[in-house]
Amino acid sequence: MTRIKHSFLVLLLLAFPFASAWADEYTETISVFKGAGESASFFNNSYGFAVFPSIGKGGIGIGGAHGKGRVYKQGTHVGNTSMTQVTIGLQLGGQAFSQIIFFEDQRAFDEFTGGNFEFGAQATAVAITAGASAAATTTGDSAGTSGGKRDASTVGSYHKGMATFTVAKGGLMFEASLGGQKFSYTPL
Repeated sequence: MTRIKHSFLVLLLLAFPFASAWADEYTETISVFKGAGESASFFNNSYGFAVFPSIGKGGIGIGGAHGKGRVYKQGTHVGNTSMTQVTIGLQLGGQAFSQIIFFEDQRAFDEFTGGNFEFGAQATAVAITAGASAAATTTGDSAGTSGGKRDASTVGSYHKGMATFTVAKGGLMFEASLGGQKFSYTPL
């Protein structure tokens, strides 16, 4: 019995640093968006938001992206989310990026958390870059570059109750494609 207790204690101590690393990943990503120009004001004026610290994306003709995130309602973590994207068109490369989606009001929040939510081909995101802002669709028609998360600046606004911002973390992707992002939500 003592051996089982010691094994459990060692396992718990080994897992503790990884739990704080996960929390730090979300805290760091939120800090990047809080320090990025106009996206900072969305934290004070939104009902909630979904944040994705890292989304991986790649494609050769047919592409895809996937990432996991958290959903916050009035500053409190209320659930988890995942994003999957499929694109078809001219595309080559791979990249990683962070994404945040702000919900203007409870209606937009409820729409996102109501089950499987999907952004269509016309949904847009503001790509946060150093020194210049560029509109880019979350579903293609973009070239992902960023001057780095420390130099980020942005300009954006709500569209149908939601505002989406991205920061490129690395990689290079040439893309002129069409697709959509699908989100799932799991409450805590």
